[in-house]
Amino acid sequence: MTTSDLPDDSLHGHMVAMDDTDRMIVDALRADGRMSMRALADLIHISRASAYARVARLEREGVITGYAALIDPVRAGYALSAYVYLKIAQRSWKSVRTQLLTMPEVDHVAFVSGEHDILLRVRARDAVSLRDVVVARLQEIQEVHSTQTVLIFEEATPAQARRDLLR
Repeated sequence: MTTSDLPDDSLHGHMVAMDDTDRMIVDALRADGRMSMRALADLIHISRASAYARVARLEREGVITGYAALIDPVRAGYALSAYVYLKIAQRSWKSVRTQLLTMPEVDHVAFVSGEHDILLRVRARDAVSLRDVVVARLQEIQEVHSTQTVLIFEEATPAQARRDLLR
């Protein structure tokens, strides 16, 4: 793979200047994206007007790119998770990425360095469903040369740690 295989927007511009207050705002919203501006302002010890202005600036400058509901995959019916490594044909990143992003079981796609070209996180209902995703769908993509699957036994995220700290 070469950098010419990457889309023009894949290197996402430049770093934005942020102070400690901005970083606290980002950490708080990463832990709870539904937090009210009043609660955010109280937590960070700034005025509500300042909280609104800073969040708007962070959104405008692309630091905050959106808000999402985080789900528990097991409770949502995806009891089995795995990392799947792919080796793909040279110069096929864009085509393969497009195909991967249409698969609802594919939770994360990363173009990586090293022995493999792509790392996926796949969420499946069970072992049979995971097998179907890997064998019947991923390995059927013409540009995919090989796959390697690693089961995930347990996951922990920084967002969970941040939520625990804010409690």
